[in-house]
Amino acid sequence: MRPIAAPAAKGVMTVAVPTTRSQTATKPAPRSLVDRFSVVLVAVAATMWASDVYFRSHLVHLTASEIVVVEDFLITVFLLVFLVRGWPEMKRMSWRGWLAMILIGVGPQAVATLLFTQSFKLAAQHQLFAETYVLQQTQPLIAITLAWIVLGERRRIWFWPIAALAIAAVYLVLFASDPTAPISALQHGEVEVGLYALGAAALWASGTVLGRFVLGTLSFQTTTALRFTIALPVLVVVVLTQSGIAGFAQYRPGDVVPFLGIALIPGLLALLLYYRALASTPATLATVAEMAYPVAATIIATAPAVAVFGQT
Repeated sequence: MRPIAAPAAKGVMTVAVPTTRSQTATKPAPRSLVDRFSVVLVAVAATMWASDVYFRSHLVHLTASEIVVVEDFLITVFLLVFLVRGWPEMKRMSWRGWLAMILIGVGPQAVATLLFTQSFKLAAQHQLFAETYVLQQTQPLIAITLAWIVLGERRRIWFWPIAALAIAAVYLVLFASDPTAPISALQHGEVEVGLYALGAAALWASGTVLGRFVLGTLSFQTTTALRFTIALPVLVVVVLTQSGIAGFAQYRPGDVVPFLGIALIPGLLALLLYYRALASTPATLATVAEMAYPVAATIIATAPAVAVFGQT
């Protein structure tokens, strides 16, 4: 398949300018601190995603779609100013850019978040948090393949053994006491948990690659705002299909704080940081940095209970 050529970076244009011998070549602008440490910031954003464990555990009376639709609605409201300000950028987008953005909103944002939330709820029932997160280690393999097909990214030969070593290291950190634990768990009938997690990983991997493509045209603020805005009507339809209008009557006053926590920390702040860092990071490197998420999530899930919202 022919790679899709990524658009030129925002604000970059080629102009033919007459030159004289007295003119000197201008030095390229120095990279910002964010650009220099963009891979690290992707890992920081991925670690922030893991904080949703604290908040989702207080919303177990709701279905996955009922949780995700409110989370998405709140973030859409928070980012409305960026959506309005980004309208000139959106008018310049090609059909490929819009297609990529729609796929991000529907797949990685709406469907993948639903799959992960359902996986989390089932994992809580069977105590399979680590097994759920370790299946997301397939995400780099999927993303690296898609980056090669869609973006035409190529890594030097030394990248592959280092990437394999990093993935293996994450696995061993999660299962230092019993490396066969995930296989054993899946053999005992908890396959459904794994399938939900695997589906989410595949969609998130595609989101990394498509996001890198879109950031060639849009700012990271506009990209983040569009991601949640496009996903919102999809999630509303999912709730209505599953539960009808009664699906919006299941919320309690005590849900306000957990929802705000999900929307602000693993949602709004983490995604803004993620897309800002992704703008300067090749997709193949970003997806390896995202392995900070399953490590952080497993540590949080297996750590002793702490007081959250007055509960333990």
